[in-house]
Amino acid sequence: MNRLLNVVGVVTFATSLFTRVVDPVIPQIAASLWVETATAALLSTAFALPYAVLQPVLGPVADVVGKTRMMTVCLVLLTLAAVASALAQNFPVLLGLRMLSGIVSGGIFPAAMAFAADLAPIGQRQVALSRILFAGMAGNLLGATAAGLVADLIGWRGVFLGAAAVGAVALLIALVGFRGAKAAAPRVPLKSVPGNYRIILANPRAKVCFGSVFLEGIFIFGVFPYVAMLLLTSGEARASIAGLVIAGFSIGGVVYTFAVGNLLEMFGQRRIMRAGGFAAAIALAGVAADAWWPFALLAFGLLGFGFYLLHGSIQVFMTELAPEARGASAALHSSSFFLGQAIGPIVYGLGIAWLGATATLLIAAAAVALIGLTAAHLLTRGAPAE
Repeated sequence: MNRLLNVVGVVTFATSLFTRVVDPVIPQIAASLWVETATAALLSTAFALPYAVLQPVLGPVADVVGKTRMMTVCLVLLTLAAVASALAQNFPVLLGLRMLSGIVSGGIFPAAMAFAADLAPIGQRQVALSRILFAGMAGNLLGATAAGLVADLIGWRGVFLGAAAVGAVALLIALVGFRGAKAAAPRVPLKSVPGNYRIILANPRAKVCFGSVFLEGIFIFGVFPYVAMLLLTSGEARASIAGLVIAGFSIGGVVYTFAVGNLLEMFGQRRIMRAGGFAAAIALAGVAADAWWPFALLAFGLLGFGFYLLHGSIQVFMTELAPEARGASAALHSSSFFLGQAIGPIVYGLGIAWLGATATLLIAAAAVALIGLTAAHLLTRGAPAE
């Protein structure tokens, strides 16, 4: 199991790397391809929107053709799209390639989560899933950081070539690592896909799982585009410091990865879900009270730790909605989460404009605490008392 989880982690890392590599090089792309910066920024949307919307389609495909095959084929296409992006001579071509990258990335992450859930028994599942999340966090963090450095040295085309090189290495590891791997769950016949979705959505816990991660995406991730603005209110204008504060979220996630096994043994699922919601709420309230950057860095570390305590627990319940169709469940879960992330900045923007930053953050803090309490109650209802 550990060997296969490591292979899946490598694939997830490479995929997550592609997600953030464009963000730091938007001005370079705009200048090179003769478009406005705001237009070039659509490359991020071109990746994220297909990623979210098409996952409910790609998840069942993974159940039908096999999760390892799905990950491998999508990684081939993702790597080729990165090479083609480096060679793009105009913005519409690059935009289309970015959309393709988002589509095939959406075929990898849910399959990776579902495959990890197939491999691990329920008692070990949250620890196994945390390893996949850690790989994704590392890819996101390194993707944004390395892209800026590479772009300063050799330009934005070098960023795509570097991402393609990482994808090619991950592909080789996947081809070798998945060879001979026995399916942890039987493949699903194509004709059963609509019925599987009905089974998933008929489960009362489905609404809780998908609704909770949708709201997480809004109230936790919606604040990220406004970090620099919040720091500016305390006199901190350096973009590098804003990036460092955001990186605190990933550091909190790393702490979660190493601590979750012991925390589960000591406190149980229900308590760590509640604690996760409260920790994230305290972090958001802390940022509302004081945006001084060292304090904000600590707050974002706590925000990441609390988020993953809650989110990782919800993922465990998601994998049991329909064990015979985990690819479909993971796709609906991921789609809900990323749609929430797409809406979050709009909600925060309206809140800041109408109510001010402090009130908006406090409302978000209360919402996150309520999500943790509600999800813990509804998802663990009927379980033995902890």
